[in-house]
Amino acid sequence: MRVEAAKRDLIPVYEKLKEDINKRINDFIKTGMSGDPERLFVELAFCLLTPSSKAKNAWQAIETMLRDGVLFRGSKEDISEYLNIVRFKNQKAYNIVLAREKILFNNKVSIVGLVNKNRGNPYPFREWLVKNIRGFGYKEATHFLRNIGISKDMCILDRHILRNLAYYEVAELPKYTMSRKNYLLTESKMQDFARNIGIDILYLDFIFWYRETGEIFK
Repeated sequence: MRVEAAKRDLIPVYEKLKEDINKRINDFIKTGMSGDPERLFVELAFCLLTPSSKAKNAWQAIETMLRDGVLFRGSKEDISEYLNIVRFKNQKAYNIVLAREKILFNNKVSIVGLVNKNRGNPYPFREWLVKNIRGFGYKEATHFLRNIGISKDMCILDRHILRNLAYYEVAELPKYTMSRKNYLLTESKMQDFARNIGIDILYLDFIFWYRETGEIFK
């Protein structure tokens, strides 16, 4: 683990981006505290679109569906027509419809209730999301929890993060999709790394993203 090199590289970036990251984190917290089921579902649907696709394209698709009133009411076929800029559009359209039926238009299980119930301890909620939301692995579930401000010290282990972890010899770059065991092990290593360099996980995620893309995004 190249701790000293990481401090030299990352702390100046942290100082540069800290205020902008704070603003983004506060926006996430406001979303999570809003009590607005549609606002929460927007973030969930966005995270369903991100696998194997650019985050900006996923968000563009969400915005277009919101504009045209498709995200909350459109059929699988309707939604699919809006997903030409992401990969696996038919599967992802189906995933959105299933998630909508399960936690948005369900009298027994609501997205607001789930968020409020698990705000203090999101780890069981992440397990529930992975088990119950088709299209969610640990990365997508963690991304959603981060975007509603309750992920605490969880890690979004996407390709940007993993490349940086490999560079600093924190964890090897996986060749295949990570199992639950390997995801949690790598997450633990990243948590230790963050503590060793003195940068909170939430900030470190954005810093790694910035190093890869040159910007802060969702």
